Amino acid sequence: MSSRREEILKELGLWPVWRLRTAAASPAEPAAPPQPPAAARVAQSAPAPVKPAGARAPVEPAPALPLDARAAEIMRMDWPQLKASVAGCTACPLHQGRNKTVFGVGDEQAEWLFVGEGPGADEDAKGEPFVGQAGKLLDNMLAAIGLKRGENVYIGNMVKCRPPGNRNPEPLEVSQCEPYLHRQIALIKPRLIVALGKVAAVNLLRREATIASLRGKVLEYQGIPLIITYHPAYLLRSLPDKAKAWEDLCFAAETMKNLQSAQAAPI
Repeated sequence: MSSRREEILKELGLWPVWRLRTAAASPAEPAAPPQPPAAARVAQSAPAPVKPAGARAPVEPAPALPLDARAAEIMRMDWPQLKASVAGCTACPLHQGRNKTVFGVGDEQAEWLFVGEGPGADEDAKGEPFVGQAGKLLDNMLAAIGLKRGENVYIGNMVKCRPPGNRNPEPLEVSQCEPYLHRQIALIKPRLIVALGKVAAVNLLRREATIASLRGKVLEYQGIPLIITYHPAYLLRSLPDKAKAWEDLCFAAETMKNLQSAQAAPI
């Protein structure tokens, strides 16, 4: 600054001149470290993903068991447990309109097992299978080959509650109820099963087919011989097919005789 300028400032009372100096870092506050570039600061500020303690890499789910938990539980039941479970069952919508469940009836160690599709109005009222007109016809069919309800014979159905309007049971209804029938079969250990009608036949065989294509053959359910014939309710509406049903009964009686002879034969 020139001496002349200093003199002017002194005259104006603006001397000495204060100069702004760079602020030094306070001893109590150490100088901040140098900042990284902006991009680096953004990366540092983003929160790191938190990994739960003990977390593992995702694994594929285990394959489903062949039986669901309910079916597996039913397959462990004895007769009293099974009857109680059926009486209180609400697994499908059929329970909403039933009067009584229709468990089954007969000899629990029978050689003969007859399986229909489901209860009708008379069965729903009484709680026993085949007690209406179709039941009377079934009793006559049994008598024709020397059998009687309750004596070496057990009678059951695919479903234990009456379908509305006596319609065929729907797949969901059958799937929820068939574990009960499977357990009944396992407990009875019949020597021969006779399926009465298409609903029972296709569900025991687990394949679609016509009655005409299945008649006159010894089929199989889990190693047990299985014979197919018409449902008594159908025979009440189609009298000409009674002759075919009689043929099926004779065939079943002959099959049972062969099974009994095979067991009695010395090894």
